Amino acid sequence: MLKSFSIAEARHDLAALVHELENKRVIELTRRGKPVAMLVSLREYERLRGRETNFWDAYTRFRERKNLRALKIEPKLWKGVRDVSPGREIEL
Repeated sequence: MLKSFSIAEARHDLAALVHELENKRVIELTRRGKPVAMLVSLREYERLRGRETNFWDAYTRFRERKNLRALKIEPKLWKGVRDVSPGREIEL
């Protein structure tokens, strides 16, 4: 369950909230009873941020983790999708 603290409570006892984030992923901060911000543990932040990567590396990792045949994603699915024509002619 999401824990919630007012901004005043958080200001008063920030050290305790940081300690609590070692066991929780997020803590909600409220102003006048309405949610306004989230405190996020480092572990959760790193999970959300993910590793910086380029498309090809992400695609390769996806293919390593997933069984594309079981997902019915086979090369023949993409046959004819890409236009292989050289493109249009332009005048310079």
